[in-house]
Amino acid sequence: MTPAPPITALALSLRSLILFFFFFLLAGPATCWRPWPYANPNTTDFLFAGSKKYEGSSEFVQLKYHMGPVLTANITVYPIWYGAWQSSQKRIIREFISSISDADSTPPSVSGWWKTVRHYTDQTGANISRTVRLGEEKNDRFYSHGKSLTRLSVQSVIKSAVTASTRPLPINPKSGVYLLLTSGEVFVQDFCNNVCGFHYFTFPSIVGYTLPYAWVGNSAKLCPAVCAYPFAVPDYIPGLKAVKPPNGDIGVDGMISVIAHEIAELSTNPLINAWYAGQDPVFPVEIADLCEGIYGTGGGGSYTGQMLNGEDGATFNMNGIRRRFLVQWVWNHLVNYCTGPNALDQ
Repeated sequence: MTPAPPITALALSLRSLILFFFFFLLAGPATCWRPWPYANPNTTDFLFAGSKKYEGSSEFVQLKYHMGPVLTANITVYPIWYGAWQSSQKRIIREFISSISDADSTPPSVSGWWKTVRHYTDQTGANISRTVRLGEEKNDRFYSHGKSLTRLSVQSVIKSAVTASTRPLPINPKSGVYLLLTSGEVFVQDFCNNVCGFHYFTFPSIVGYTLPYAWVGNSAKLCPAVCAYPFAVPDYIPGLKAVKPPNGDIGVDGMISVIAHEIAELSTNPLINAWYAGQDPVFPVEIADLCEGIYGTGGGGSYTGQMLNGEDGATFNMNGIRRRFLVQWVWNHLVNYCTGPNALDQ
């Protein structure tokens, strides 16, 4: 989109206020909720002839295409590292992103998981891109917008990254995914209140462009039992034991599934007018929302489903290029079930 023309400070203030009420009070960012203490949307009987690849129920789900664009060109993910990040943590996340379209990973693989996302198309019949690559990165080590961010100031962080005087991130509205990752010291509006990540698009009045973006926070210090489940377990699920994270970092291993959740939904619903369930675009239920908490066969409610255990005792369900990950499944509209690469089928 062409950058908005310069406007006065008063007009900018008024316009931003109007946009805030319209987009955030009426049509807020699509949110990743996990895990749910009260709702069990996928606990009905399995209806797909006993197959081990399909979980959940299609009885009440009516996922529809609303004719908006999806990301069919080569997808490039631009990480923005906000706050204090260790090199080892960055490596885990980078490798996950690079594994999404790496077809050589050992099954069950991250690239096998991405095949479900690729089933979705635009109105021309073009599929979601096979290729997801890691693009340029931006570091904001000194919390330039503070340690407490609102949903609007998240967009200001992205603006700083794409307009920086040195090494700004490229402007890529067609196939770019701007991934804001906040470290454990940073609180984002609604974080830990069952919100672990969200995606939306930037406003030209703030950033200068309409860019699909997602935010995901590191919950290790603030709320691991909410956002790093099942590597930490909430109190309202008595008797359930936490599992060992595959990469030895509860916060970052927990972030991986949320990152996957948001990238899958950004790809299929970047402007909140493409693939979602429900009649109201103000509250879209998207392809990852429908499978929240399901990681394998039998998943639903507080049960994650069948997973793999490594020789080191770590739990995972997918292989990447050199690492293992635990990633939730996504909704497959061709069969009306949550699907994913499954340990029992290998």
